[in-house]
Formats: sequence, C-alpha cells, structure tokens
Amino acid sequence: MRFPIIAVAGCLAVMSSAGSAGVAAQQPVIAGYGKITPIEGALERPDRSLRYRVLFSVTKAASSPDKVNPSLEKVARFLNLLGTDGVRPTQGDVVVIVHGPATPIISEDGEYATKTGAAKNPNLALIAALKRAGVSVRVCSQALVGNGIAPVTVDKAVEVDVSALTTMATLQIRGWALIPD
Repeated sequence: MRFPIIAVAGCLAVMSSAGSAGVAAQQPVIAGYGKITPIEGALERPDRSLRYRVLFSVTKAASSPDKVNPSLEKVARFLNLLGTDGVRPTQGDVVVIVHGPATPIISEDGEYATKTGAAKNPNLALIAALKRAGVSVRVCSQALVGNGIAPVTVDKAVEVDVSALTTMATLQIRGWALIPD
C-alpha cells in the first residue's frame, strides 16, 4: 500500500515543480535586488487587509566587502514578495536597523573603503532603492562609535538612531514584527 502513495506523491511533486519550472525570477518592487520566484499554489500569501509593520535587524557582514549585504537583500526580497500580491507597506512601516559587524554598510564610499578595503560600497544603491520604496533605513549610533565610524560619513539616505536596542524594543512594543538576520 505504501508504494502507490509514494508514487502518487512523487507524481504530484513533479507536476507541481513542472508548473513552476520556467517561471522567471521577479523583482517587482526593488529592481535588481531580492529576486523571488512565484510558485503557483503556494498556501500562505501576503494579506492585503493587514498592515505590514516589520523591523529588520541587520547585524551580519557580507562574506566579502565587495558584495551586497545578504540581510539587506532580504529586505528587498520581502518587499518583492509582498509586491507580487499587490501589497505595498505604508512609508515607514518597514524599518531596517543596522548594527554590529554590519555597521560599515551605511558608510559613504570613502569611509567604506577605509573600513573594508573595498573600492566602493556595494550597498548604497540598494539602500537608495529601499528608501525610494518607503523603507526607513537606520543605524545605531552606539555601533557607529564602536566601529569607529564618524556620523558625518553616514550615507544621506540613512538615519541615525540612539541605539539599535532601544529602536528594536520601542518598535516591537508599538507592534512591529522583528525579523532578525
């Protein structure tokens, strides 16, 4: 009796993957970042009736300073996933707080080069795209001090908060969902 069940399950898996095969990756909200691939029949979908208030904690550095930070890329993926279903968060409802080893990603090119040795900061274009999409990108002032980054070298699209700890606590108390990296 097990064989027919396994065979049917295998056929269904092949059929469902065939239905999504050939579907191109998309980036409907943040072009060039956060690729997603829509899968037909996926159960849980973004809900247009909800207000998506989400806080991303970005602490990890990329594997190499010449690569875009994967946690920042995750924010773009989130917006693209919502956008595929026609959900657009209100300006400021998606917040990114950068701290810890990821802190240099908010620096202008000169400071980034000094801190990492990379010629340019590959994260600035993504930060600008997130800002245009209504995301509030912030950095912890305590992490700036800890990483020896002068506030005047923070990219103009990034806001400086007193601390990641207080930002995360305050926004969660106010109803933001936390997505850690």
